[in-house]
Amino acid sequence: MASTVTLVQRRLTHYRVPLFERMRELLGAQAIELRLLHGQGTVAEQRKGDAGHLPWAEPLATRYWLGGRICWQPFMRQARGSAMLILTQENKLLLNLPALVRPRRDTRIAFWGHGRNLNARDPEGLRERLKRWSSGRVDWWFAYTEHGASLLQEDGFPGWRISVLRNSIDTVALGQAVAQAKQAPRQDLRQVIGLPTQGPVGLYLGSLYGDKRIAWLLQAAAAIAQRLPGFTLAIAGDGPDRPLVQAAAAAQGHVRYLGTAYGQRKAQLLACADLLLNPGLVGLGVLDAFVAGLPLLGTDFCRLRSPEFAYLQPGENCLISADSPADYANSVIGLLQDRVALARLQAGARRSAAGYSVEGMAQRFCQGIAQCLALAGR
Repeated sequence: MASTVTLVQRRLTHYRVPLFERMRELLGAQAIELRLLHGQGTVAEQRKGDAGHLPWAEPLATRYWLGGRICWQPFMRQARGSAMLILTQENKLLLNLPALVRPRRDTRIAFWGHGRNLNARDPEGLRERLKRWSSGRVDWWFAYTEHGASLLQEDGFPGWRISVLRNSIDTVALGQAVAQAKQAPRQDLRQVIGLPTQGPVGLYLGSLYGDKRIAWLLQAAAAIAQRLPGFTLAIAGDGPDRPLVQAAAAAQGHVRYLGTAYGQRKAQLLACADLLLNPGLVGLGVLDAFVAGLPLLGTDFCRLRSPEFAYLQPGENCLISADSPADYANSVIGLLQDRVALARLQAGARRSAAGYSVEGMAQRFCQGIAQCLALAGR
């Protein structure tokens, strides 16, 4: 009889779809059934336009309170009878707690996620202490990165019960799409997607909300354009800060807003750009940069750190400037004017891409699932 593993997601994003599809295939080959339960994001998250769909996934009723800080998402009835339950570690998920404190259970419980809130304003506050407590209540951990695994071990979780996933997107499909896009003359491609045919292009690709520091980026771009004629800031994405971007694009000739970009259009944008710009929260977008052979320009704004920030190696695949629009502008201009340095970072980005893939992530995830199910005792 097949074992059932139930994975619960507060919301399903489009970039997770290939991962869950591949996991379902790999686990099915081991007589393990994967079930995916997911709800809907907050209103702000839905504005990002990044929701995914899987026909075999099961919906969860979802309610939010306190401006999205608390989420009620009942999953226990649907997960009943599962050999393993994989949850995202988020304090806002109220029903995680009952699953962790049941005195006796027949289901393995695992977390996956960061291992710690790297952007916590109060690392010793109640929310972070609750997170550390809950981290130790599970049978297994799926950490996004090696750094996340090391933080869990610092908090006392056994290293042999941690799987490091090397959090990724579908880099293979994206790489093929970018390579195909680059077959067209660059000037023609730029014209098709609405960019000037000449001059350097700095691309921002991602959601538009506060932690991404869009207003800060627009300020830096204005300084770049003043000193580097022909520079264009191309912004693709959606979210609460879209009106800010649209207003800038209407008023400033060096700013182009290109809407959302997925699939072929995303690949075309990456093929046209010289740099990927992100002065705020850096996430899986670093892999977009690596796959396209684009250096990422970030900042040392230490409050905003995602696990994927650990993928960046300054001087190898990225540049990290001081945290001011003027310093950021200087870094961008300096790199665009130094073709040798730019080529070196482009090559480093391409090398870095080889270490990350959905296939590798899915295999590590499924290996950890099998190891957890094989644990002796309860």
